[in-house]
Amino acid sequence: MTPTFDTLIALLEHRAAEQGSERAYTFLLDGDLEGGSFEYGGLTTKAKAIATMLAERGVMPGDRALLLYSPGVEFIAAFFGCLCAGVIAVPAYPPHTVQLARTLPRLVAVTTDAQVSIVLTTDTIAQMAAELAMVAPSFRDLPWLATDRVASDAADAWRRPSVSADSLALLQYTSGSTSAPKGVMVSHGNLLHNLAYLDHLEENDATSVAVSWLPVIHDMGLIEAVLLPAYAGYPAYLMAPETFLQRPLRWLQAITRYRGTNSGGPNFAFDLCTRKVTSQQVQTLDLSSWRCAYNGAEPIRRDTLVRFHETFRGAGFRWKSFFPVYGLAESTLLVSSSRRIDEPVSCDADADALTQGRFITAIADASRRTTSLVACGPVWFGTEIRIIDPETHEQCAPNRVGEIWISSLSVARGYWRRPEQTALAFGARLSTGEGTFLRTGDLGVMHEGQLVVTGRLKDLLIVRGAKHYPQDFELTAERQHAAVRAGCCAAFVVGGSDGESVVLAAEIDIRQLAVPSDAERKTQLADIAAAIRRGIVELHGVQLQAVTLINPGSIPKTTSGKLQRQACRAAFEFNKLDELHRWTRTPAIAPSRERPEPHLAITSVP
Repeated sequence: MTPTFDTLIALLEHRAAEQGSERAYTFLLDGDLEGGSFEYGGLTTKAKAIATMLAERGVMPGDRALLLYSPGVEFIAAFFGCLCAGVIAVPAYPPHTVQLARTLPRLVAVTTDAQVSIVLTTDTIAQMAAELAMVAPSFRDLPWLATDRVASDAADAWRRPSVSADSLALLQYTSGSTSAPKGVMVSHGNLLHNLAYLDHLEENDATSVAVSWLPVIHDMGLIEAVLLPAYAGYPAYLMAPETFLQRPLRWLQAITRYRGTNSGGPNFAFDLCTRKVTSQQVQTLDLSSWRCAYNGAEPIRRDTLVRFHETFRGAGFRWKSFFPVYGLAESTLLVSSSRRIDEPVSCDADADALTQGRFITAIADASRRTTSLVACGPVWFGTEIRIIDPETHEQCAPNRVGEIWISSLSVARGYWRRPEQTALAFGARLSTGEGTFLRTGDLGVMHEGQLVVTGRLKDLLIVRGAKHYPQDFELTAERQHAAVRAGCCAAFVVGGSDGESVVLAAEIDIRQLAVPSDAERKTQLADIAAAIRRGIVELHGVQLQAVTLINPGSIPKTTSGKLQRQACRAAFEFNKLDELHRWTRTPAIAPSRERPEPHLAITSVP
């Protein structure tokens, strides 16, 4: 049984004392060869050495340190080094030297907002300091510390900081899928509660092994794949996200090789595997050890789960291994999930009723439209969920869709330096005065004791009074032609001469067209747009105002791969999408003459 800790420093010291010589983390180069690694004892020593150097540089407990690391184990040492110094860690992607115009604005915004005192990184990245200072004045006066140059013997001078469960450990900057990124203030106590919650549901033991390609600067990759193995005392094998995206087979091969038990990612990752891994490659895999295939961070599609199981059950993958979860950074990570022993639950809801905000299980009637939804389990560990009318703040009647509100010890302290937004999101009260709750901005319903997430409040499409969920339109579009890239469609509402209208943007894989001439290609693109329009009308009863077919990588996404539908809407309205073909219902939507300057973090996900 995992002991109780008051801080993550105590956790790290416990692992060093009890499992000091055991391998904690291993980084896989190209997903195959073992690169850098840490044993628990060595990690603890390195973390304390980094903490000592932070103190010598004048960085005080409560100050913020920006962590800029390429994938590898050095980030882990730096993160724990911050904890051992009482310094608040601010993980971020290092700027891409070839794409500074795209990657630098978010980094500058985070650095400025967090008021960081120092940059922690590797010697290689630290060589960019002078170049960054030239283009970003906010970096000009910041000291840089290359932690891979820190000698371990510096740990001898370490002094324990005054840190408690209430002390902040982390500013987790949100991915900004519907707004500008905000720094979520996560305490040691928040992290330890959420880790205990995860450990309880996954029933980790001495046989547990983590395998992950997830970016460690985001909550799922950091907490599930880095901190949870340390909390429960089992090894973790990590690889770069690009390694997985370039060749998804590497992820499954690593699970096979290391007998991985805990591994997962957003829904698109499972879908990508079914499309990219061949039947011959499946025969080389053994996924029988995989028991917690967690799926979260974006809408979970039942057909993705079914296809993945059908594709890989011959390699030993079990249906019961699926672990649908719901969570968000504002609640540290996990909010709800089933236990390891439970099978995933899905249900077919009456699609027409959903447009009216009612959740009704569909009956066997071919004339009724249905929407398949995957449940994200019940809540545990003192977590409470309420389904609330976002306008009246009244609790919704059973089977009415409303905003998901949360009360939990995992709920973070608020947004860094944003008291008004903190009060609105973290201090919500019911119309009766009961509270406080975290407003998630997500819509859902409790069905037979399980949370069913239906969509995002800000992304909801309201057409002639009926509510539609953009992910339903996007899935329909994907199914109309093989050239429409999965997970790369966005549906959003625009203002037209006759009120609110819906636009569908879809990335197109030109290689799937296979037509000899430009004229024929134009014809086929027009046919795809027409097929998308027909599909939306037939399945959802909505006529699209426009369909835009665009090049791969054109859909705005957050750094964690979530669709930014509002940013896509802005790019469409200002004629800034990389279009291959546009069909518009008359009267046409005229693009604006001036381009706004919203922050867009665009990540291409195959």
